Amino acid sequence: MVKEVISGPIYDCIVLGAGAAGMTASIYLSRYKLDHIIFGEIPGGQFVDATIVENYPGFISITGPDLVQAFREHVESYGTKIQQERIGEIIRDGEIFLAKDGRGETYKARSILLALGARHRTLNVPGEDKFLSKGVSYCSTCDAPLFKGKDVAVIGGGDSAVTAAIHIASYASKVYIIHRRGEYRAAPHEVEKMRSLPNVSEVLNNTIAEIQGKDFVEKILLSSPVTQLPSHPVTLPVQGVFVEIGLIPASSLANVLGVEQTEDGYIKVNPRMETNVTGVFGAGDLTLMPGAIPFRQIVNSAGEGAVAAASIYEFLRKQPPVPDWG
Repeated sequence: MVKEVISGPIYDCIVLGAGAAGMTASIYLSRYKLDHIIFGEIPGGQFVDATIVENYPGFISITGPDLVQAFREHVESYGTKIQQERIGEIIRDGEIFLAKDGRGETYKARSILLALGARHRTLNVPGEDKFLSKGVSYCSTCDAPLFKGKDVAVIGGGDSAVTAAIHIASYASKVYIIHRRGEYRAAPHEVEKMRSLPNVSEVLNNTIAEIQGKDFVEKILLSSPVTQLPSHPVTLPVQGVFVEIGLIPASSLANVLGVEQTEDGYIKVNPRMETNVTGVFGAGDLTLMPGAIPFRQIVNSAGEGAVAAASIYEFLRKQPPVPDWG
């Protein structure tokens, strides 16, 4: 466990996570003159892997890495450096939180922002890593327009997979939705909508064994022949593979702190981005607000990071920041 130390500064906040939520929170914390430190092993988190981002305000089209760099430069313009370290332990000692990084250094703060995000579940098949951003995508909202007039596969059977297939079908010539079971877990009305689309073909009771190609995705190898299609092929020629099999929230530190979570491991927050633990806030893909749409987009995470920073200011200073939202 983390041992209490008496030396070193006590920060106003420790921000855990350097994705859109964490970096936006850092910008606002800096503007509110709150002394903080931000940790993120991979600055940008998930959106660093986005091939092209065309739905973030201010940029008609920008690559994921370029958008991450823009975020990072904004954060660091205030003199805050992103610590590319992992916080492995964290405890509460009275009104102070103690956090320990991988090098054994301990940091103290009056508040914690959990913005560690969630990672995509992967297929763990040959070719998946090789063709990431070269045909393999985990974000249909981000990348669907890149596959206009092409043939693609969508992997999964839940709401995210079915809605992704519907969305991608408006761009792609052909969409194969591949699900390991015979029935979908998605909402029935969404399944009906998908089935009404002429360019969507269902490949049920099947899985991908390998993603193949030279420089970019060219085809996928299936675990068994596609009996639903003529000639019963075992390979499908596609130029894109959208993996939509869910997310794994990074909630291990939330567990230690006693933060209330959903059954799926997302931390529960209220509209002020507060958790059930005093002094602990959440923002971004790691969180779920009861009654809210789980819209896991960069712009949404950024907005939540800004709200969290304002709430942290009010928590610490006992008054709303300027401008006052009241």
